[in-house]
Amino acid sequence: MDHEKYMRMALELAAQAEGDGDVPVGCVIVKADRVIGRGRNRREERGDATAHAEVEAIRDACARTGSWRLTDCTLYVTLEPCPMCAGAIINSRIRTLRYGTRDDKAGCCGSVLNLFEERFNHHPRIYQGPLKEECESQLQDFFRGLREKSGEI
Repeated sequence: MDHEKYMRMALELAAQAEGDGDVPVGCVIVKADRVIGRGRNRREERGDATAHAEVEAIRDACARTGSWRLTDCTLYVTLEPCPMCAGAIINSRIRTLRYGTRDDKAGCCGSVLNLFEERFNHHPRIYQGPLKEECESQLQDFFRGLREKSGEI
């Protein structure tokens, strides 16, 4: 599987989120080398705290496959999943998770805690990367821009 290709797709979705004023996080779900789910942050756009990229991509993949079980899938997301998204990954039975960069404030793959090490009934394989630097830079640039607009810099 071409991991960089799929993470680049997630980065493109993150750029779309940023264009709409949301934190740039994008996500794709792949099964048998085919994208079956796409999502991006839409919290600001929808005024919905649950409108995270991973949740959106999982909903899309479930709708396309007609099943809530995504057992043979890999999820690519530009930012380490939060507790809610980690729970959705566990509940959808995604086999493999690849995230771009750490989230030191809310990450649940080891940054704050590793929800996947708890005694749940499903444990996906977790990898950081590829394209860590690109994912990190996209987020840093976004937040730097917000600070500049607010006069903090």
